[in-house]
Formats: sequence, C-alpha cells, structure tokens
Amino acid sequence: MLAAPGRAALVRARAQSSHLVSAHQTVTSSVSIASRHLATEAAATTSSSGRKKGPTAVLLMNMGGPSTSTKEEVGDFLSRLFHDRELIQLPFQSRLAPLIARRRTPKIVDQYDKIGGGSPILRWTNTQGKAMTDLLDQLHPETAPHKHYVAFRYARPLTEEALDQMAEDGVTRAVGFTQYPQYSCSTTGSNLNELYREIQRRKARGAPEGDIQWSLIDRWPTHPLLIEAFTNRVKAALDEYPEEIRAKVPIMFSAHSLPMQIVSDRGDPYPAEVAATVHGVMDKLGWSNPYRVTWQSQVGPAAWLGPQTSDTVKGWAKQGHKDAVVVPIAFTSDHIETLFELDQELHEEAEEHGLRLKRAESLNDEPTFIRAMAEAVTSHLSALEGTGRKIEGDKPGASVWNQGYTSKQMLLRCPGCVNPVCQEQKSFFGRVSP
Repeated sequence: MLAAPGRAALVRARAQSSHLVSAHQTVTSSVSIASRHLATEAAATTSSSGRKKGPTAVLLMNMGGPSTSTKEEVGDFLSRLFHDRELIQLPFQSRLAPLIARRRTPKIVDQYDKIGGGSPILRWTNTQGKAMTDLLDQLHPETAPHKHYVAFRYARPLTEEALDQMAEDGVTRAVGFTQYPQYSCSTTGSNLNELYREIQRRKARGAPEGDIQWSLIDRWPTHPLLIEAFTNRVKAALDEYPEEIRAKVPIMFSAHSLPMQIVSDRGDPYPAEVAATVHGVMDKLGWSNPYRVTWQSQVGPAAWLGPQTSDTVKGWAKQGHKDAVVVPIAFTSDHIETLFELDQELHEEAEEHGLRLKRAESLNDEPTFIRAMAEAVTSHLSALEGTGRKIEGDKPGASVWNQGYTSKQMLLRCPGCVNPVCQEQKSFFGRVSP
C-alpha cells in the first residue's frame, strides 16, 4: 500500500545492485533451458500480415521510486505524487503540489542517501518480472512468449513509457498485474485510472496500442503461494530466536496506514484485504505466535488507521516485551518504507525502548513468491483463454485473480466514491456497461 506524500517515509529502497544480480541468477537458473528456447522460438513468429507477432504482455504496476537520490529525480517523483488527486486532495493542488514537493525534496533525498542512494524497486521489479515470465512460458505455452513491462505511477518508467514499449514490441494482448496484493483506491485504483486515461489518449489519436486487449489481476491478497512466501519469511525470522522463547515473540504485520476518511467515508477495501493476508499467514503458521496488524506512515493530525507500528513498539516495551518481529505485509519488494522507515527509524525506536526488533525479509526474489506471480497469471489466462486447468487444484472463477477480465470485487465502486473516472475505468476493463 502506498504511503501518503508527506509521511515520514515516502518511498525507500536498498541499493543492492550486486545482490539483485546474484538473486536474479539464482531464480532464473531454476527455469529450464527448454522454456527459454520456447520463448525465443515463439518470439520469432509472425502474423498472417507479415508483421512480427508481439509477446503477451504482463504489465507490473506499482508506485515506483527514484532510482537515484538526485534532487531532480526525487523532486519529479514527489511532484507527481502530490499532484495525484486520487491519492491526496489539496486545495489549489496544481499550485501547492510543486511547492510541497520542493520543500520535501531535501529531506527525502537524505533518506534515499541513507539507504544507498536510490530505490531498488525498479531493479527488483525487473528481476521478479523476468523470472515470472520465464516460468510463465512453461506453465502457459499457449500464450507464449510472455514479456513483463513496468508501469510506475510516480517514477520512471511511467505508464506512458510502458505503453510506448509495448507498441514498439507489437503487443496486442496484455494483463495488468498489480504489485499491491491488497487493493486500495489510492494505489491500484490510481494506477488503473492512469492506465485507462493513457489508453483513451492513444485511442483518440488512432494509435494501435489503443486497441490492445486488456484484462486485470487487480488484487491477490489470499493467493496460496503468496501466503506461503510470506510465511517462509516470517518463519525464517522466528527461527533466529531460541526455541524456548520463539512462540512467545509477538508479530507485527505492518502495512501502510490510510486516513480514516478514506476508510470510513469512502469505504476503501484495503484494511479488509490486509487482514485477509494476515489471517492466511497466521493460519499457515498454525497460529503459533501472538500478533497484531499495525499501520505505518501516518502524517498530520487527522485520524488514521491504527495502531501505528511505532506506537506498538513503545506499547509492547512498556508492557515488558523484550522481543518482536515486524513483517512488511503489504509490500512485494524492498523500498524506502522497509529500508529506512522499518530498518532504521523503527529499529532505533525499538532500541531506545529496550525492545529487540527483527524484521522479516521482504519477498524480493523469494522463489515461492516468483512462483506465486507466475501461477496467478497462468490461472488468470487459462480461465480467460479456455486452455484448461494448468495449476493443480485451480478452479476458474473461484479466486479473485481468475474471475474474468477483472475480479468481481473490482466492478463494485466504493460506496462513498465521487470520482467519475473510477466508474469509466471499471466499465472499460470489466467490459460492462456504465
């Protein structure tokens, strides 16, 4: 889930270039040479018109983050973020947004410097996407070759740049795949509204990519392998404790907070979907430890979802707890919220209050997570294309990622929604009348 612009940690990520390279090699080495040959062979095919046949695109959507900590890149990122009225609404926003961005830039530059000089989210997304599509070519050869594209909302590559690349590759079929497992109007919703607007711009000028056939995986909070991947990370953190105290260590499942106005007035489904993921993980753990869902990144005096992650650390320390594990449950890779807000700010706070805090590693290149991505897309495609069951136990229509062009939940607007673009976007992707 996305942090609001002025929050203490606005989008962070570790500069782990060497680790990312080796991680990518580890993941992709598990993919067979036959799969790569299949993808290469299929990529060379041409249509009856003689044009090169484009790959089946998988568009990975996320918030993004500046890849360097330069004032220019961080400033552009913040400016786009503060201009987004689907994320935050300000009076005189077109004038205030650039002013706030300029004021915030030095502080955010310093935070990115402290995690290595930029966000690793693009590198992680490319690592995940390449490994996913290599596996996807094996699992669903009927739509191979598959190629991943990246569309960030506030950092490059932006949605328009992703569509430009898809047009260059001759793409005619695409799956929009949110990398926020739990849906919120302020994250996945904002990405999809921007994608819809960009498609309409291209339709208006007669560009061929305006006619790409789209379907969406708009949420996947309870995918069995996503749950298993999170569980693997939590178990690894718990295993660092002596056996005699391991089951007593409380777990904080930390996700980005939202203003209560969005939750209670608009009716955003995000808190319920975060809770569904946490329930799945705890069930997989056998309910082995006490736990709480906590919320990070609150800013300003207005009411937000709570309890705050930092307040939970203080409260548990006062109650005599000496150890705790924090799990970034709404993220699929490391970025500034994990690497700065949790690894630095929260750890310092915990130490000040005498609490030994361990963080479960982010999903990143976790093999089960890569498999989760590939199987979610396989299930989605096989349900739409009628290619038969590809995943053991998979039942078309029984999960939010294989119910058609979108999930059924996607077609329902929040009861307090007043944004007309949301309805237009849902009608377009869901192939339904307004």
